[in-house]
Amino acid sequence: MSAFLDYLKNFRWLLDPLDVGLVAFIIYRMFLLIKGTRAVQMLLGLAVMLLVYVASQYTGLYTLQWILDKFLSYIILIIVVLFQNDIRRALITVGANPFFTDLSYQEGNEVIVELTKACVNMANRRIGALLVIERETGIKDFLEVGTEIDAKVTSDLITSIFLPYSPLHDGALIVQQGRLTRAGCFLPLSQNPDISKSLGTRHRAAIGLTELVDAVAIVVSEETGKISMVVGGRITRDLDSSALTRVLKRLLEPKLPKTKKK
Repeated sequence: MSAFLDYLKNFRWLLDPLDVGLVAFIIYRMFLLIKGTRAVQMLLGLAVMLLVYVASQYTGLYTLQWILDKFLSYIILIIVVLFQNDIRRALITVGANPFFTDLSYQEGNEVIVELTKACVNMANRRIGALLVIERETGIKDFLEVGTEIDAKVTSDLITSIFLPYSPLHDGALIVQQGRLTRAGCFLPLSQNPDISKSLGTRHRAAIGLTELVDAVAIVVSEETGKISMVVGGRITRDLDSSALTRVLKRLLEPKLPKTKKK
């Protein structure tokens, strides 16, 4: 009782709750950042190793304890190496701008409509395509080659870029701040061994990029004519027009300022 009273006496009623709240918020945002990624599996693996290390101390498994002790002594360096992409994405996100910051609600909705119309049109004509929509994390450092353009997002222009005889069809088309900015870009391919063997280069490139950044990738398969969306390295396949529009609005429209949306 005496210790509890001393604790209450030294408790800072303004700073301590603020301190705890900030730490809780940071941890919550970290979990949101890695949700649905391979980082969750790596965290579970580290947690299992920590439990084994504690168990080895109580059971007298000295050799196992010595090995794990040496391993855990470099835990900070190990975390930096394992989660370097997630850490980089988190630091970039802190000062990043939302996708629709400079667009009105009507303009942002028109971009989504044109993207959907283009994807459905290409899917019906079995034209392969890969579109990448930048959100909070910049993707410039992950793009290889490509041709710079600066054009309004229209379904006709997008379709013409991906026509088989177009010089820019073999690559990704980039959408930034509601504009078409680059075409014919090569993206980093995913190294995830669990990816289905049926997925081609476009799908692997979409997964590879979204594993590194929070961009949205849309893939149109020329073999099946189906539309897929990739976010955070996770792919959703066989989307129709209404489903694609609904998902794009959910992912992009929350970034609109509320005053503009009204």
